[in-house]
Amino acid sequence: MHPGTSGNVDPTLTRRALLSTAGAALTAGVLPPSTAPTEDWGTAGPAQPVSMAMHIHGPFSEGLASFSAHLEQARKNGVDVIWWTDHDFRIAAFGHRQAVHFDGAAEPEAGFAWKWAEATEGKPTATVAEFVASPHSPQDGTGKALRLRAKGKSRDILWYRGQSGNNTMNACIADTELTLDVLPETLPKDGSLLFELQLSNHPGKGVLRLRYQIGPFASATHTAAGAVGTVQLPVKPAQWQEFTFVLLDDIAKLWPDIAAGDNALTGLRIGVQNAGFVVDRLTFHRKRRAGQAGEQLRAEVIAAAAARHGAGLTHYRALEVSLVRHLNWFGGDLQFPPFPSPPVRDNSPDLTASMVKYLRSHGGLVCWNHPMDVAKRDELVRLMLERDFLGVDLVEIGRKPYDDLMWVLDVAARNALFFTAVGSSDDHDAKDWAKEPEHDITYVWATSKSQPDLLAALTKGAAWFTDLARYRGSLDLRIGGVSHMGAVLMSKTAVKVDAIATGLPSGAKAEVIVGVADEAAAVPSKKATKSSSVTVSPGHYVRVQVKLAGGEVVGVSNPLWVLEKAPKRPIPAVRLRNLEL
Repeated sequence: MHPGTSGNVDPTLTRRALLSTAGAALTAGVLPPSTAPTEDWGTAGPAQPVSMAMHIHGPFSEGLASFSAHLEQARKNGVDVIWWTDHDFRIAAFGHRQAVHFDGAAEPEAGFAWKWAEATEGKPTATVAEFVASPHSPQDGTGKALRLRAKGKSRDILWYRGQSGNNTMNACIADTELTLDVLPETLPKDGSLLFELQLSNHPGKGVLRLRYQIGPFASATHTAAGAVGTVQLPVKPAQWQEFTFVLLDDIAKLWPDIAAGDNALTGLRIGVQNAGFVVDRLTFHRKRRAGQAGEQLRAEVIAAAAARHGAGLTHYRALEVSLVRHLNWFGGDLQFPPFPSPPVRDNSPDLTASMVKYLRSHGGLVCWNHPMDVAKRDELVRLMLERDFLGVDLVEIGRKPYDDLMWVLDVAARNALFFTAVGSSDDHDAKDWAKEPEHDITYVWATSKSQPDLLAALTKGAAWFTDLARYRGSLDLRIGGVSHMGAVLMSKTAVKVDAIATGLPSGAKAEVIVGVADEAAAVPSKKATKSSSVTVSPGHYVRVQVKLAGGEVVGVSNPLWVLEKAPKRPIPAVRLRNLEL
């Protein structure tokens, strides 16, 4: 393949360039008013490759990740831009758990069940765990409470772990207070109640655990040992007491070197060690989630994390719209769509298409995420052909199942479906991007890392995706040294295209794929060549990909089409190039 690291994008194909590359007397055509692009194909200066992690979840989603840990992963892996794609309804904490009343091992609320699971740590010599009608908290009306008793040494603990349906307990703690009603029944000097919260993963620390130890202490204390922070709280024997836990304040005292709000509530358990307690009325108070307030809160938490870990990195807020077939929304005003109650995903194509229209009416680009999670490849292709890929701008092609989605990409190219294929990282834990099951990133040819320039490059299809760990070179399709990846060239004559693939790993090879673009079938019709330059006849598309020695595809460009007649679907103006004899 030809060497090169960038391509200038030119608004015209000159006679000189076409003569030198295609050997044909072509001149730049003049677009008729009805099909003229609304903006030039060209850019203001030399385009450079910009790498982007386009599907990244922080503490406003359901996983272990903090924004800080993701920023460190971006730096470690040499990724230029992060798009924060937290789930929309989780940012708003819509339909999230409000209270647990300890009425039984399973307890419904607003369509989702809370469940308790018993476990032991160490070897307690005697344990009791039962839901009792009496005593129960006087603040909780009728119902039951949970009695826990255990005998043993300090490390011998009876635990009850809570889990909320659809992870509706999990939410960023930046605005969160919890309360718990507690009654000590037996409380030796070495006994206590433990209320432990699992938080998020942080650089250099791992996943934080915040443990409240309630017992016969003289005063409150805060102690941190690595990823475990302990807050000791005094309690009075034989009477009900309400404890309020202001998580943000306690985290700030325990770990002053982190952004305290950059944490989610990812786990919760209650335990006793050498004591007997009754607990009741666990409540969750989230103060800043109404309307768009959750999105403003997220912006503040991201800014606090970036102040500590974001030097030299570019990042933008986006949304994963999650109660239809999942859609990432880049740019636009990020106005939350209406949420159904309870917040349950509906995979109806009609509903998804309607949501795409809503999002696009608010600006920006829409991406169809993990499109095969509810469809096999033949079904997906039929849906794309019959419903114009639901109106999205981008589709996650670079992800598992790789072979099936590459097949879909070639069917789409054959049928002149002009979306931009992107790679998916979809990381919820920020432990090691390169080892996550989904670790494809997207590159674009862009003149800057500004959001408008990145979105413009994605719109034009000037993009390729690569395996984060195994290939980080540049791909392009050029005519006369000018980048035209993603373009649609209207021409009656064949065009010579140079395929670019830089930085090939040892043993890897670049392939040029040339396929028929006849809109005639829901299967690909293509062939591969290892030639660096190909002559593309009208009615065909071309793309370039990189294969390792073992045959795995680790880098894929978007196609370039050469068409003699207009396809069934309109060509986006920013992709269209007219060539005439």
